[in-house]
Amino acid sequence: MMRKLKSKTVIALGCVLALAGTMPAFAGGEADQSAAAPEESGQPQALIGELEGVRVLRDFVPASYREAPMLAELVAAGELPPVEERVGPEPLVLKPVHEIGKYGGTWRRGFIGPNDSANATRAVFHDRPLHWNYNETEIVPNIARDWEVSADGRTTTLHLRQGMKWSDGHPFTADDWAFWYDSLATHDELRPSGVPEMILNGKPVRIVKVSDTTVSFVSDDPYYGLLNKLASTSTLSGHGRWGPAAGGGFAPAHYLKQFHPDFAGQEQVEAMAKEAGFDNWTLFFKDMNRANKNTELPIVSAWQVTVPITEETFEFRRNAYSTWMDEAGNQLPYIDYIVMTKGEDLEVLNLRAIAGEFDSMARHMDLRKLPVFLENQEKGNYTVRLDTSQHGGDAAIYVNSTYEADPEIGKWLGNVDFRRALSLGIDRGAINEVFFLGLGTPGSIAPEETTIYSPGPDAEWRTLWSAHDPDAANRMLDELGLDRKDSEGYRLRSDGEGRLVIELMTYLSFMDFTGLGEMVKEQYREIGIFLDVKEYERSLSGKRVRANEHHLTINVPWGAGNLFGHPTALWPNRAGAYQGPLWGEWIASNGASGQEPPAEVKRVEELYQMAKMAPPEEAAEMAREMWRIILDQQWMIGTVGLSPTIQGVRIVSNDLGNIPARQMNNANTSNPNISRPEQWYFKNP
Repeated sequence: MMRKLKSKTVIALGCVLALAGTMPAFAGGEADQSAAAPEESGQPQALIGELEGVRVLRDFVPASYREAPMLAELVAAGELPPVEERVGPEPLVLKPVHEIGKYGGTWRRGFIGPNDSANATRAVFHDRPLHWNYNETEIVPNIARDWEVSADGRTTTLHLRQGMKWSDGHPFTADDWAFWYDSLATHDELRPSGVPEMILNGKPVRIVKVSDTTVSFVSDDPYYGLLNKLASTSTLSGHGRWGPAAGGGFAPAHYLKQFHPDFAGQEQVEAMAKEAGFDNWTLFFKDMNRANKNTELPIVSAWQVTVPITEETFEFRRNAYSTWMDEAGNQLPYIDYIVMTKGEDLEVLNLRAIAGEFDSMARHMDLRKLPVFLENQEKGNYTVRLDTSQHGGDAAIYVNSTYEADPEIGKWLGNVDFRRALSLGIDRGAINEVFFLGLGTPGSIAPEETTIYSPGPDAEWRTLWSAHDPDAANRMLDELGLDRKDSEGYRLRSDGEGRLVIELMTYLSFMDFTGLGEMVKEQYREIGIFLDVKEYERSLSGKRVRANEHHLTINVPWGAGNLFGHPTALWPNRAGAYQGPLWGEWIASNGASGQEPPAEVKRVEELYQMAKMAPPEEAAEMAREMWRIILDQQWMIGTVGLSPTIQGVRIVSNDLGNIPARQMNNANTSNPNISRPEQWYFKNP
């Protein structure tokens, strides 16, 4: 199929030209969306629709409840309590994006193996305490029914849903939040460095049980940024995602106590861990709290795992105790089952999508196959939609400024002018045409200019150190002392040990990072830098990062649209940070270990911590200053962004209903989570 795709160059070019003429300004051109040509059948413009989505109905309870036939049968047989008892009097009520749906069916999807855990997080585990509305302009209720913030900003109170239950029928109460705080978040072995979101100005943020359905986050200083954390992709964003890291904000106390030494005894849990093949109880505990693997673990999401992620198919069934409901009183989800089928690689997943074997899939879909996707829409009974991102860098090159194994390499990677020269040596326009079909915006990793945290006009910040200027790059490298070259024109090491070789580590995921790296390698010939591109298996690449073994690597600057909701990828603030693991370790340990970073890193971290305590407008200005430092320092070298490349090529079965024409596409809203798949339905189940 790869040969077939390459043979369709004419189709691809035609598609690119058509798109270039119809895309709005985010596609990199000057087009005015209001002046676009009228939509015609088959025109690529139709692939990008208007943002639309679900509304959460606050303080609304349907007059009566209904449930899926498969659950009604269990109730009739006496094997399940009535739906009213399972849901309680305060459900999470959604107004579907289009209409009331139907029950039944299996959502078919793909995944690439045990390391693809975010697949379930995005599609299934939607248990954040709070949520964003469909266009990410307002925080709305989710697992928590409501909230309030004290006048001084020091107490944020969450009101839980009366009668809400875990998937095994046990009550979901404030005890589950208190247990998480007392026995996981502050446990020296489970979270030795604590939970970053639960530390403010160097002091702990406490969770206090007020009543069975009320918990308060209490801090010594104002914590205005907490609501963003509770609604976004932070370590407080739900048990389903963060259980394996002992994060999440809450956990099923009644189930997990049997694996915790404070409740079951040290000898007992150590024996269980050994029998299960784990070196210590903490690893065993976290594995038992892994929602995508442990089929017995209670959850509060609308579906629960029945076949773990370690198998060839990764399967879920509806949670009989789901708190989700539509405005007509139908317990959600509408869809009975989810089955994800393992693909050997991304090519296999894309071939299956082209064949119509997936009902809704954007993760791992390859933008460069857009012509083939379009060609096979009718045959595969699906529709293609494009969801553009807010990430300024859909593929950014992260520079490890704390590399130590080779002092010569480390010296250059830690030099800001060397990083800037590497950035100036990239022809982003060529990358955009080949890998993004011309749909992206070349430049730095700056967020979309319209976002509240944008540092300023694109003309200044998207182009900073990000224009293709090999002459300037060569001058800078010469002035640094890298002015000697070998017979092939590549620069020599300053220590006399031969050619300077910089390794770019890539991994298999999202898009062809390796192919993009090979193009940069060719472009770097012009500035005399030999780039050695090596592809690793994803888990191995992660181990190399944590071990501080990489030079450069490619990834997505996750959370660029809302750096207070998903901050970890934008500067080195944690152990294992791509831009400098030792700097990140120093930040995370408050200087106890790692390598002290330069003033610029410290300033970004200082601003981030200050912003947590600041009112929204002040925090926004701090974010802008953070961005200006990040973009100037080039810890991450942007290539192309604001495109649909990363999880924005959406293949949707024509049999699915309540599908938005366009959905927000960023790490903070974790599409398709933002579209609330609980209200999707099959028209003919």
